[in-house]
Amino acid sequence: MIAVILSFSDDPARLELRPAHRERAAALHEQGLLLAGGPFEDQSGALLLFSTDDMAAVEAAIADDPYYSAPGVRVVTAQPWTIATGGIPGPSS
Repeated sequence: MIAVILSFSDDPARLELRPAHRERAAALHEQGLLLAGGPFEDQSGALLLFSTDDMAAVEAAIADDPYYSAPGVRVVTAQPWTIATGGIPGPSS
């Protein structure tokens, strides 16, 4: 699994790209690449969990979506993540 953490600034430019970004995210979820994603409650950023260990696939998904390079959006980290306790229901749950 790969976790991607985003940071948002107060720049409203990203909001114009958000609807298309969410459509892309829904498509990635349907394809089984994106397990879950969404903003933090305080809108300071977001967390995306990709259900792959293929960093190149995640980097390609990020590069394909203009939202990730929009003013006001910064990719803080994209790194492998392992569940140590508990679990996350998969798409078939």
